[in-house]
Amino acid sequence: MKKPPPIRPRAARSASADSDLARLRAAAAGCHDCDLWRHATQVVFGEGSARAQVVLIGEQPGDAEDRSGRPFVGPAGRLLDRALVDAGIDRAAVYLTNTVKHFKFTPRGKRRLHQRANAQEQAACRQWLDAEIAQLRPRIVVCLGAMAAKAIFGTAFGLMKQRAQWIELGADRVGIATVHPSYLLRVPDEERESAYREFVADLRKIRLRMDTL
Repeated sequence: MKKPPPIRPRAARSASADSDLARLRAAAAGCHDCDLWRHATQVVFGEGSARAQVVLIGEQPGDAEDRSGRPFVGPAGRLLDRALVDAGIDRAAVYLTNTVKHFKFTPRGKRRLHQRANAQEQAACRQWLDAEIAQLRPRIVVCLGAMAAKAIFGTAFGLMKQRAQWIELGADRVGIATVHPSYLLRVPDEERESAYREFVADLRKIRLRMDTL
């Protein structure tokens, strides 16, 4: 099993953060710890500044992400971009990643339909998410969707019951969870604008917290 490279001590972090993250990305690119790599185009690793104090964690790449190698560039990603703007958050100021790094799908003619990664596949990929967080040392961790929330807060976490609640993750880190932007694409048309406003309101809570960092 290909292991993540070791994390440098904090004292050396600012000078080497970019290169450390690049090595971590390169190591993840060769991961074969579950079978998802066999059919996916490539690993979709996190994207953003190595010095970001806010990490947004999604669930898993979709078709557009698999083809481009970048997180949150498909329909859900474009909706997230719009919501971040409305909430006053600069996408360049945060680090975006996913719980699972490979696209899982079911072929349907020429289309590739998204399929949820199972518990074993999520567990195999957890080493990379843990390594990203250890490298970045963010002050705020934002979970988008139930898969990400359970990975960070535990399997007993209830997304809709505990949505937008701050949770302590250590002496200098807090976490919060909200819906994944793909959820907004699935709600009925007549409910979509209201659901979008709630999502932006959650992101604005994060923006206010960012002001205190």
